[in-house]
Amino acid sequence: MNASYTALCIQRGPWWVGWVEEIPGVNAQEKTQPELMASLQRVLAEALEFNRKEARDAAGKDYIEQPLAV
Repeated sequence: MNASYTALCIQRGPWWVGWVEEIPGVNAQEKTQPELMASLQRVLAEALEFNRKEARDAAGKDYIEQPLAV
């Protein structure tokens, strides 16, 4: 399943700053917009993997995975 997210980007002085609006805490700052997008992708992937691991750890051993779409 491929998910789509929204990056909010703004240039502040010499820096590009951005956030992924759907996932709190996923943000980055870079000198160029392409570098910012690459950093946001990397941070988003790390955050999703961290959240996935945390959820699985909390569920224990006998959980069922079900696809969920909104």
